[in-house]
Amino acid sequence: MSMTVDLDTGFLILKALAEPLRWQIVAALAEEELCVCHLVEDLGAPQPLISHHLRVLREAGLVESEKWRYWTYYRLRPGAMTGLAGRLHDLGSSCPAPSEQRRACC
Repeated sequence: MSMTVDLDTGFLILKALAEPLRWQIVAALAEEELCVCHLVEDLGAPQPLISHHLRVLREAGLVESEKWRYWTYYRLRPGAMTGLAGRLHDLGSSCPAPSEQRRACC
């Protein structure tokens, strides 16, 4: 499931992922669905901080949640980073060879 990522969305995603604890949360959720208590235990961070970072990740469109009994489980949104990965790949592969595209100086 690929999606096109515009500049604003790409920036929001990169900004969300740039924070080290959020990156750890995303890496953990890439392996399995987890609730806040799992993330607190696994990452050694306080519950309010984990909840804050999950909110930022949700707002960036990277994470979604689902209530199950008394708990809320979090997971990565399928394809959430695919569009950004494609855009980054396109940028990297479109780089001209050295001296091929050079603007003259004033």
